[in-house]
Amino acid sequence: MYGAALGAVALFLPTGAAQAQQSATITGTVAPTIWIDPDGCHHWVADGGVEGYMEGRVNPRNGMPVCMEFNTCAVMNSDVLFATDSSRISHAGRRALEDFFRGAGAFAYAIYGHTDSRASDEYNIRLSQRRAASVASVARSVGAQVAREIGFGERQPVAPNNSAANMQLNRRVEIVCYR
Repeated sequence: MYGAALGAVALFLPTGAAQAQQSATITGTVAPTIWIDPDGCHHWVADGGVEGYMEGRVNPRNGMPVCMEFNTCAVMNSDVLFATDSSRISHAGRRALEDFFRGAGAFAYAIYGHTDSRASDEYNIRLSQRRAASVASVARSVGAQVAREIGFGERQPVAPNNSAANMQLNRRVEIVCYR
C-alpha cells in the first residue's frame, strides 16, 4: 500500500534566556497506514516508534469522515475449523478460509473469536484470541487486510450454554466485512 518512509524530526527545546536552544535529530522508519475504527471510519495512521500520529480521513469535497459500511459476512463454527482446545486450523478449514477471503472482495476484515462456557473465562478469552489470530493469519496469507482480531471468549453467546447444540452455536468465528 504505502512504502516505508525514512523521516527526520528536529526537536527545538526551549531553554532559559541565557542559554541557546538545542536541537536533536531522530530518525527511523515510518509506516503509514489506514486504521478502521469499530464504526467503520478511516483514520490515517503513522508510527515511527517514537510517537504515533493519527488523523481522521475526510472526503476533500465535503469534509465528511470517510466511513465504510460493514456487516457480518461469515460465521464459521469453530468445530469445523479447529480441533477441541486448539487454535490450529484444519487443512479443510484453511482451504475454506482462503477461498472465502479471496472471493469476499471487502476492503478489510474484523475477526472475532467466541467460545462456549465450559472452561474458565480467562482460558476462553485466550483460546478465542488465539483462534481469531489464526484466522487473521490465513486472511493475511492471501493478501486480505485485517483491521482487527479480538477474542471475546464466552462473553457474547448467541444461545444459552445449557445444551450441547447451543454450546456448539457459541463456538464460532465471526468475520465482519468492511466495504
